[in-house]
Amino acid sequence: MYTPLDIENKKFSKQMMNGYSVEEVDDFLDELTVDYEKMYKQSNENEAKIESLMKDLEKYKNIESTLQNTLVMAQTTADEIKKVAKQEADQLVREAQGKAKEAVMQIDNDVAMKKKELEDLQKQFDVYKAKMESLLISQLELLKDSNKE
Repeated sequence: MYTPLDIENKKFSKQMMNGYSVEEVDDFLDELTVDYEKMYKQSNENEAKIESLMKDLEKYKNIESTLQNTLVMAQTTADEIKKVAKQEADQLVREAQGKAKEAVMQIDNDVAMKKKELEDLQKQFDVYKAKMESLLISQLELLKDSNKE
């Protein structure tokens, strides 16, 4: 690619007859050099901008990749925390059910023991009542006998 300096320094051979006007060619080359210099600078600036934008794009792609990885890890961690929490909750439920069964069994045993105690007390009361009745009958017999005498 020609640089503006290449265009400005370009020299044409002069011909004696039917040649171009050196002044017109030089004026045209001067105008061309100015326009080409503007376009050359703009091209260099655009290439620098493109390079900068490509670097920024790469940086943002890296950030995007990092964010995606972070989101995946966060989702994995959240899933694992949920799993562990569910396992702990299930374990707590099982333990509570086991303790509840033990408590029910203990209460059933206590109720059975109290029923047995009640039955024993009722039997003792019946025996005591029978003895008292027998004693009262014998005392009544004694009184009757003593009144007859």
